[in-house]
Amino acid sequence: MLKKIFSILLIALLTSCSSSSKFIIKFDNTKEMSGEKFSLKDINPNLPDNWDDYNYVVLKYKITTAQRFRLGFTTKTGYNELRVMSYVPNAWNELAIPLKYFREEPDPALDLAATYNHARYTGWVNLGGVRYPLQGVDSVGIRIHKPIGNPVFELANITLSKNDPGDKYLEKKPAVDKFGQSNLVDYEGKIKSLEELKLAWSEEENEVLDTMSFNYDMYGGYKGEQYDITGYFYTKKIDNKWWFIDPLGHKFLSVGVDCISFGGGGNVNRVDQRRNMYEILPPENIMKKYSRRGNYSYGIWNLYRRFGDDLVNKSKDLIIKRMTNWGINTIANWSDTRIIDMNKKACLLRFDDLGIENDLMGLTDVYINGYKNKIEKNISSYVEKYKTNPWVIGYFIGNEPAWINNEDRLANLILKGKDRPIKTALEKYLTKHGDTKENRKEFIYLTFEKFITYVNNTLKKYDPNHLNLGIRFGQPSSVDDKLLKICSKSFDVLSFNSYTLRPEPEMLDNTLKVTGLPMLIGEYHFGTITRGWGQSLWQVPTEKDRGVAYRYYTEQAYSHPGIIGTGYFQWNDQDLTGRFDGENYHCGLVDVTDRPYTEQVNAMKETAKSLYEVHSGLKAPFSEIVKDARGNEDVPLELWNK
Repeated sequence: MLKKIFSILLIALLTSCSSSSKFIIKFDNTKEMSGEKFSLKDINPNLPDNWDDYNYVVLKYKITTAQRFRLGFTTKTGYNELRVMSYVPNAWNELAIPLKYFREEPDPALDLAATYNHARYTGWVNLGGVRYPLQGVDSVGIRIHKPIGNPVFELANITLSKNDPGDKYLEKKPAVDKFGQSNLVDYEGKIKSLEELKLAWSEEENEVLDTMSFNYDMYGGYKGEQYDITGYFYTKKIDNKWWFIDPLGHKFLSVGVDCISFGGGGNVNRVDQRRNMYEILPPENIMKKYSRRGNYSYGIWNLYRRFGDDLVNKSKDLIIKRMTNWGINTIANWSDTRIIDMNKKACLLRFDDLGIENDLMGLTDVYINGYKNKIEKNISSYVEKYKTNPWVIGYFIGNEPAWINNEDRLANLILKGKDRPIKTALEKYLTKHGDTKENRKEFIYLTFEKFITYVNNTLKKYDPNHLNLGIRFGQPSSVDDKLLKICSKSFDVLSFNSYTLRPEPEMLDNTLKVTGLPMLIGEYHFGTITRGWGQSLWQVPTEKDRGVAYRYYTEQAYSHPGIIGTGYFQWNDQDLTGRFDGENYHCGLVDVTDRPYTEQVNAMKETAKSLYEVHSGLKAPFSEIVKDARGNEDVPLELWNK
């Protein structure tokens, strides 16, 4: 009996020790950058200073926020740093990070998110910073850029491993509750019971449909002035300002939201590696019937709780009602075809299979025999369904290619890679013109021009009714004038994603001047950490600030004569424990329990009422700027509060 009692006490002591640490950082929200460094020998005397023989570093830690933090190691060469987001704020866990993220450039991938975001099990990693060999490693640094509140970081241990040890969630309390909410963070409006949730749903269902506030016609264009009626969307410059014109001949601004679907924000990936993080998993029979990929989804479960077996039809109808009430007239990129095919809102479509490849960083090998036949087959097949549909505005042909400003790296990958037509073409080009950095870039540009020219010609051949919306570039200010001119020959609209406080007027002016094309912003958003999700690419301190930031960005954008469309990213919050690449941003209009964020959607509604006058120059854009709003930019080490 005494032996049993002693064993219990020993286990309790060890558990207690695992949840405490003398390595504590109290971040200071008055600092632009707050953090500390610790000697690795103080944390774990057994750590070597040469990490060449190891493939993973494991942190045992707890942080009181979901806000991203920067993790770095000082080596004899420099300071290696990544960004880390935790799925489990206020909980002890072990996070294993591949050391290749510190040593090597990211593996090539289709677009920026796929290149830089990498999922783990208790958190995810964004590959910012610089890369050095992990030799002479003597200290670890943890810092946060503009902390929200005054979060605390506790570090219990750092170890190394040759093989992936996996991540470990070390708490008994599940991290995710039965509704898909964070079980580790309390906040105003958090659902405690199904009865409470049903009451919230019923209040929304009793709202009156608003069809008058925005002066929209059936397509979302502005009633009044009428121009040529073609039955399809087109672009037109009127009084030195660009507009879409809708199928009825009315001026139209594409006020859109990306990823419009139902049941989002609650998908569960990588369940086998972290089952103890979930209080209860959604019922398998409901998932098999209603989850499109058959995976666990708290979002779908909550809709089943709301609508029962008619969840698909009722969820689609509710989305259309919400869009109408909030002034959203466009189903933007990445959205569910079941919503698009209702033909009740204008939509933006995208091509998926155009030969864009991961190992070419989002470029296409246009030198392959039969490439043109493949493009023609895929485009003609895809547009067949939509070519006479008046609700379709146009098509995107790509997203955030990772090769932009990395042309020399891409050329190296091609030259050192497998034998293929694009490698042969590059070798011949460099032999003829000389192997210089400039000539490598020129070849990449020529290849890209061949790609977009043929895609555009094929699109216009099989669907002359709809617009070529181009490629949503990920960093518009980094696209040089030469590339913009190439795009202007094929695109009807120049599109880009811009996660900033507002799109920079100088960039917009230059893009419009060089291309002569109207512009569409494909993605932007604002988020915070109040609910246990990550704070998004552009963080704001509070829920109210999300709406204020939206109004400022959107109205400032439409005050420019070239902007004719925006797509806010996204309809639902992302998955709490990470989507396919790890991202778990609190950026949605609707939460995992299928409740709108009232302050956010009310702000969107007010902006929608103003956009016609703002774009026409009849009204000044919203000018309130959120204090302490901050982006995901790199911050110099000199700003570190040591």
